Amino acid sequence: MSRVFLIGAGPGDPELLTIKALRRLLSADVVLHDSLVDARIIGMASPAARLIDVGKRCGRHSASQREICRLLVAEALAGHVVVRLKGGDPMVFGRASEEMEALRAHNISFEIIPGITAATAAAAALELSLSKRGVARSVHFLTGHGAEGGLPAHDWVSLTKSGGTLVVYMGTQTLGGMAAHFIESGMEPDMPAIAVENASLAQQRTLRGTIATLPRLVEREATTGPILIMIGQALQEAVPANYNAGAHAEISGKAATVLTRCFS
Repeated sequence: MSRVFLIGAGPGDPELLTIKALRRLLSADVVLHDSLVDARIIGMASPAARLIDVGKRCGRHSASQREICRLLVAEALAGHVVVRLKGGDPMVFGRASEEMEALRAHNISFEIIPGITAATAAAAALELSLSKRGVARSVHFLTGHGAEGGLPAHDWVSLTKSGGTLVVYMGTQTLGGMAAHFIESGMEPDMPAIAVENASLAQQRTLRGTIATLPRLVEREATTGPILIMIGQALQEAVPANYNAGAHAEISGKAATVLTRCFS
């Protein structure tokens, strides 16, 4: 029987947690959780479980990946049922491969329990399909955070030519640089682009613009929550045509919608 469970907590809304994930939380002796996991989900763990916050939030102190792997192995070898609780899905930019490698090296059995990733949660919240017949036949998940920090080394030309919807995780700090690379690689400056902050939560905000205007808008709005960035023609219906002049962007939340002008 598995002693370690790598669990996706989903995008934030506790109601989006899977039943299987909840069952494993209730049976856990130890829960190693990311800081971004909603406190209401962490609170679903067994009252007897030991909770360990390992951080993993961009720009803030957290345990190193090596230390997290060490804790997973040590707690499992001590005979505990261990849950590694990650935001979103553990297999999408969750560094699960390193944790699985550490567990396999010690012959520790584990199970992966998927979670809803931010991309599909944001698309659902916006009632917007990431793929669209005749418009976007592919969806590309990208990281906006390089291994050494800063801009990652993507094949910008191939991504631009793909014609698919581009979904960028952890791209707040590098959005300006990514936008410049895409435009230099042939992407039209008026390509629809959307940033969703705190997808699925009550405080969700949606910033709508173009690849040329969105970086300035995100910077100006001083966003603090995790942001997902989506780029592509499939988003056209969510970005009105009059935004394509590159001068306007929209900020909308669950309670109100405000139109703003994004100056370059």
